[in-house]
Amino acid sequence: MNTLRDLTIETLTHLSENGQEQLALDSEARSILRDWMLAARNGATTPATQPTPPPNTGKATHTTAPAPDSVEEKLAYLQMRAQNWKAARALGTLRDTMVFATGNPHARLMLVGEAPGYDEERLQEPFVGRAGQKLNQILAAANMAREEVYISNICKFRPAMGQNQGMSNRPPSDEEIAACLPLIMAEIRAIRPTCILCLGGTAAKGLLGSGASVSSLRGKWFDCQNIPVRVTYHPSYLLRNDSLTAKRAVWEDFLAVMEKLNLNITPRQRAFFLPA
Repeated sequence: MNTLRDLTIETLTHLSENGQEQLALDSEARSILRDWMLAARNGATTPATQPTPPPNTGKATHTTAPAPDSVEEKLAYLQMRAQNWKAARALGTLRDTMVFATGNPHARLMLVGEAPGYDEERLQEPFVGRAGQKLNQILAAANMAREEVYISNICKFRPAMGQNQGMSNRPPSDEEIAACLPLIMAEIRAIRPTCILCLGGTAAKGLLGSGASVSSLRGKWFDCQNIPVRVTYHPSYLLRNDSLTAKRAVWEDFLAVMEKLNLNITPRQRAFFLPA
């Protein structure tokens, strides 16, 4: 199935699930949807309208071109759409620089955080500041490399705090979460990981629709698009709370994920952060 058609269906499905029954379309959009309907009726495999390819950066690459409708192609199209995502831009409360995702598009584990901060906006990559360094340490303890997992955020833009924001950050509002939610949902559909780990309450609110505290959500498996979801504290929580109890809580959540992935867990790993 064509990537553009896939994403259109996903967006319309999301709107329908949230109670929207009508949608204003211009003549060009109606024409495209009509072509797709006729193509489906006639058994055509390729609709009339193709997605616009991502821009050529001019950098040499030794990788082969992605197959049609591959995960890489879908993510490249999503990233291009996210750059000018109207729902997010229309709010006027998010900054301009879009921070998409990083990691392996074929990963079995997907990590979802809340929103880019100062460092992430500057480098245009999720989890590269102090919280990202803490996350890297946890992954290393689980014998996972950052490059092996897929890391994204509920909100693709850094929430704004006025002209003198500097390095200050804030979590995204409910409206900002809702505006960016179709993007992360489409990412999940493209990647189809074995399981998802929500890093913090904002990620849980977006994927699970729950405003409950992380402490009450921990220790259970939830579901998002038929994919098991676990909730743990955001790595920044460990920067504020360096206690053995806090470290063990996060580690227990990672152990549960490792078990879900059928990874080997050594006795030494099981004993991390337990009282001596």
